[in-house]
Amino acid sequence: MAVRLKDIAHDLGLSVVTVSKVLRDHPDIGEETRKRVLKRMKQLNYQPNFAARSLITGQTWTIGIVVPDLLHPFFAQIAKVISVQVRKKGYSLFISSSDEDPALEQEEIAQLLARRVDVLLVASSQWTVESFHRIEEQKVPYILLDRQFAGLESNFVGVDDRAVGMLATTHLIEQGCRRIAHVRGPEISTAVGRLEGYRQALAAAQMVSLPGHVVSIGASGDHLGDRGGYEATQKLLANRSRPDGIFCFNDPSALGAMRAILDAGLRIPEDVAVVGCGNLSYSDFLRVPLSSVDQGSQTIGKAAAALALKLAHNKSPLRPKSELVAPHLVVRASSLRRR
Repeated sequence: MAVRLKDIAHDLGLSVVTVSKVLRDHPDIGEETRKRVLKRMKQLNYQPNFAARSLITGQTWTIGIVVPDLLHPFFAQIAKVISVQVRKKGYSLFISSSDEDPALEQEEIAQLLARRVDVLLVASSQWTVESFHRIEEQKVPYILLDRQFAGLESNFVGVDDRAVGMLATTHLIEQGCRRIAHVRGPEISTAVGRLEGYRQALAAAQMVSLPGHVVSIGASGDHLGDRGGYEATQKLLANRSRPDGIFCFNDPSALGAMRAILDAGLRIPEDVAVVGCGNLSYSDFLRVPLSSVDQGSQTIGKAAAALALKLAHNKSPLRPKSELVAPHLVVRASSLRRR
């Protein structure tokens, strides 16, 4: 027969309310009592009845997340960290991928809302905010991850993209590059912020972006992989004023850029220095190790999980909160010209 909260309470001489509060991680339970209850639950292999809890609390103890690409290491790492953090508090995480398709993203959001998730996290591929107004109508709290929308007042957790662009471009300037190009992403907030940072860093050094030195990888920035970076860099190398440094929107596009440079018979970083963004785990093991701006995926994941749990626990709406994570540059051989 299944073990009930009542059984655990009787065994430990506690009230059912106290045991229930331990299960809900309520703050007014002492640490010693919490340990006793959790130990007994483990000994009896207690499995919470989530359906019953939902009827009592109005919560489903689930959190949903939609990302553009689960194969992209940045989003995969964030999803993993969030899963670990919310599981500690008794929540399950439903993970969906939109494949950078706005229509598919809307379907995935609708599916998660139909499951009555307590909180929804979205790294959006949308061009408009209509989907988020529909979420608000259903009174489900949500958090925008990595990408945000101008004019939409919402919870947001992500990296400071303007700082990303400034860090990468300033580093290339310090390495002696004077014709610095940018392989930019699509019209989403991350790409816009990094482009702004690139231009600000050039302006601070009294430099400008030369004609044809900003090339887009297309509409699907993260989903396109290195092909977009390869094609964009081919255009840059054919430019009359060939760049001697390239800041790429993300690491996949930087990998494509490096392949194009090497295929053209040029050297990295002597002829063209390259900096990416994302600090992929294998960046150190490439033929030419890639310098990259680390977006702090672990920090973003933990901050997003903490905010999601806070939203799930609060009965009344909270004022939207924005958390910007500071990036840091990891310098490797692809940009290190001055020794």
